[in-house]
Amino acid sequence: MLHLVKLVVGVSSIEELVARQAQQDNTRLCAGFDDPLPVVHTRHYPRQREALLKGGSLYRVIKGMIVCRQALEAIEKEVRPDGHEETILFLSPILIRVEARPMRPFQGWRYLSATDAPADQEPVSVDSSQSLLQDLAKLGL
Repeated sequence: MLHLVKLVVGVSSIEELVARQAQQDNTRLCAGFDDPLPVVHTRHYPRQREALLKGGSLYRVIKGMIVCRQALEAIEKEVRPDGHEETILFLSPILIRVEARPMRPFQGWRYLSATDAPADQEPVSVDSSQSLLQDLAKLGL
């Protein structure tokens, strides 16, 4: 199984990401689904699309930490109004927290093998301090 990892820019918490994805501009209808799905726009098309769609997820980096993932439902190409191609990643609306792991900044997205992916975590209450979780992960706890 293969995954993608991508930075979330301008978001400081998982809760803020959930709120952003709920906005109408960040969802789209996808063939085979009744309700609009959260989408991520990216410039490059993954060459390993088929492997990604066999159970892969998009892992998200917030404030320098991989903190959550969403299953990849579909990957499509689209032509923007300016004539350039872009890729649309259709995501599951279910966001899964993972064991926080530091990750240095990068541009675009990166492949992430299943063996290197952080483990899923039990749901954490919204009251939990995200900064405390990040500090503990940096310490390896």
